[in-house]
Amino acid sequence: MREKLILDTNIFLYDPQVMEQFSDSLLLLPLEVIEEIDKFKHDASETGRNARSFAQIIDQLRARGSLRDGVDVGQNCLLQIVSDHYHIHGHSHCNAADAVLRLALQLREKCQDGEPMPVIISKNVNLRVKADALGLCARDYEPQSLAAADLIRGWQRLDLSAEEIALLQGGSPLNFQQRKLHPNEYVFARMAGQPKNAVCARMDFEGRELWPILDTTKTLCGIRSLNIEQTFTINALTDENISLVTLSGKAGTGKTLLAIAAGLQQIFADNRYQRLLVFRPTLPVSRDLGYLPGDINEKMRPWMQPVYDALEFIRSQDKKTPSRILPNDILTCREISVEPLTYIRGRSIPNQFIIIDEAQNLTPLEIKTVVTRVGAGSKMILTGDPDQIDTPYLDARSNGLTCLIERFLQSSLAAHITLQTGERSELAETAASLL
Repeated sequence: MREKLILDTNIFLYDPQVMEQFSDSLLLLPLEVIEEIDKFKHDASETGRNARSFAQIIDQLRARGSLRDGVDVGQNCLLQIVSDHYHIHGHSHCNAADAVLRLALQLREKCQDGEPMPVIISKNVNLRVKADALGLCARDYEPQSLAAADLIRGWQRLDLSAEEIALLQGGSPLNFQQRKLHPNEYVFARMAGQPKNAVCARMDFEGRELWPILDTTKTLCGIRSLNIEQTFTINALTDENISLVTLSGKAGTGKTLLAIAAGLQQIFADNRYQRLLVFRPTLPVSRDLGYLPGDINEKMRPWMQPVYDALEFIRSQDKKTPSRILPNDILTCREISVEPLTYIRGRSIPNQFIIIDEAQNLTPLEIKTVVTRVGAGSKMILTGDPDQIDTPYLDARSNGLTCLIERFLQSSLAAHITLQTGERSELAETAASLL
């Protein structure tokens, strides 16, 4: 027997192809949901594009049959638009949230013994709370049961035998097929009984052999690793065979700083890339100040100030090195571009080191748009803290960064590291842990 699922507006604005994620279900849409989605179709944002995509999908489904009677959408799912209490010329129709609750109550009353109760699917927390208060079943929409990003570390500690440790320390690989590690997954290998005798290593691209990382003191424009997670991060950022690196972790762990330093090192010292591109979503932490004066660069300066702060710190560290790498005009040189993420759609970016900062505020579709911009010879880095999300209807599991991390786990092109140790300052680390 099919499960009856009542779908709310926000899940289609989050993912217009959401119906492909369900199976063995009767998908019910109150007509008020269609009406509410239609209000977003003129928006220039990703929400507006999702609203227009949904309209096209629904229009294509009309060719298969009557939406009122139910249309097959695949995977033993039937989509039905419910309009029994909708009056075009009257005033009795309500908003989408109320329509969803009303439909769920009506279906519950009609349920016979043994029939499954209707379930509301919504990313609106308050709607789910209302449903619970009314004794209705409601749950969040989480595509394909995505795991939280903090559960996917990208590295682990392992105890190995003395012979295995000696083999790695000698620079030889270790056959690791039986351990079932992901390609490019990192390992901090310790000798059993002697934890101080350790070596850093990384799984090869095929997930068969564990290779040692012998150069653990590598510096990037004067920036050096302060813990094992940063050692793994520097290795992933500077390996030209890895095209996609995802870095997650709380504030102060060095995600953005290391990414920018790695880009500068490979542009000005290694001559591997032509330019460093840094993109950030323009989302305020507190109340928005409204329009800002000046040209595009002046308007974007407040949004991009964290990037300039990192550049200034890296320049100060570079000055302390015996042989400087960075030019004096690092903040204004043409090899570095700091841009809003708004204008990345439609671009093709070859031979560049691309950083997407604060990627946890992007939806999975926005992440797809971003990653598909990468041209030949480019490398993309995405950084973010899934526990600091400023976008409505996104959470630690459903945001685009978490989705990307999980989907690319088995890819030989990608590497992921979750940084856990804060290095910004003792106060910042304490605040990140306690607040």
